[in-house]
Amino acid sequence: MPKAVKLSELEKKAIEIIIKRGENGIMQSELWKILGTDSREGSRIAIRLEKKGFVTREPIIHEGKHTYILKIVKKEPKKISISSVKGIPCFTCPIITKCGQGGEVNPITCQKMTDWIMSQVEGMEEIEGGAPQ
Repeated sequence: MPKAVKLSELEKKAIEIIIKRGENGIMQSELWKILGTDSREGSRIAIRLEKKGFVTREPIIHEGKHTYILKIVKKEPKKISISSVKGIPCFTCPIITKCGQGGEVNPITCQKMTDWIMSQVEGMEEIEGGAPQ
């Protein structure tokens, strides 16, 4: 699981403002004015949000001045493939209802599960061209 990212109150507020602006984003100079900060602090907030992966900063020239358009980074949802669990023995196990922690059978001691996991590891080694490091 990814490490949680801490955000300051100003960073949270900035993200909300940028999200509300939609696909067109917001000029960095406009954002710091809305936040009630100076240009230096506004720039630092934008840079931190970019480094944390929340926004992109696209350089532009507006009214003869260099600034940035800030846009929220849209992350593609992770796709889960059925192939990752295809063939898992649990789906056809006749004693699945007895399986679990402290049960008569459990995944840690199940030979069918161990065999399936090992077959998956061996398949990965073949694809990668060798044993895992």
